Amino acid sequence: MLKFFRKIRKQLIAEKKVGNYLLYAIGEIVLVVIGILIALAIDNANDNRIKREKEQVYLKGLKEEFDISKIKLEELIKVNRKSYKAAQKIVLLMEDGTVATEETFSNLLSDAFTNDIFFNPNNSLLNEMINSGSLKDISNDTLRIRLTNWISTIDDITNQEKMLGEERNNTVNVFRDEGYSIHTLLDHTGMSEKLGIPLSKNPVSNLGALESVAFENNILLFIITSQSTEIDHYNPLMASLETILENINKELKK
Repeated sequence: MLKFFRKIRKQLIAEKKVGNYLLYAIGEIVLVVIGILIALAIDNANDNRIKREKEQVYLKGLKEEFDISKIKLEELIKVNRKSYKAAQKIVLLMEDGTVATEETFSNLLSDAFTNDIFFNPNNSLLNEMINSGSLKDISNDTLRIRLTNWISTIDDITNQEKMLGEERNNTVNVFRDEGYSIHTLLDHTGMSEKLGIPLSKNPVSNLGALESVAFENNILLFIITSQSTEIDHYNPLMASLETILENINKELKK
C-alpha cells in the first residue's frame, strides 16, 4: 500500500502537478492521523477492558467480604440487644420488689454480662486494596469514598465497644467485690458442669445484689452504653454496609 502511494507521489512530482500533489499529501497526512487515532482507540479499548475485568474481580471479592460482615453485624446486634434486655430485667427486679429465684437471677446475669461485644468485619481485601493503591481501580466515585470511610467508621465502632466492655467489667467487678459468688452463678446456669467444676457445697446467695445501689448504678450505665452502641453506632453502620453492597451489586451488573 505504501509503495502504491509513493508511486503516485513520484508520478505527480514528475508531471509537476503541484496542486494535485498537495491534495495527495494532505490526504496522506489525514490517513496517517486516522490510523493513529484508530490505534489509540484500540489501545484505550483494551486498557479499559483490562481495567474493567480487574475491577470486577475486586468487586466480587468485596461483595463476598461485606456479605459476611453483614451476617456478623446482624448477629452482634442480636447478642447486644439480648444483653441489655437481660440487664433491664435485673433492674426491674430491683425496682418492683419481685422475689426472684437464684436460678432466674443467675441466668439474667449470664445473659447480660457473659458475651463480649466486638465487631470483627472481613476487611482483608479492602485493606489490601487501600495499602496497594488499588482502590483507585473502583470507577464508582461514591462507592470508592464509602469504602474509604468504612475503615475510619470501624475504628469509631471499636472505641465504642471498648467503652461498653469497660461498663460490663465495672458491673461484674462490683458484683464480685461486694462478696457475691461467681460459683453460685455458674452452678445455676449449668456452666459448672460444662467447665468441670464441682457444685458448691456451701452455696452463697446472690440475691442480695438486688439491694445494692452500686450494682444498680453500674447496670444502668451498662444499659445506656449498650443501647447507644446499637442505636448510634451499629444501626448507622448497618445502613452504610447495605449502601456499599447496593453500589457493589449495581457495578457487578454493568
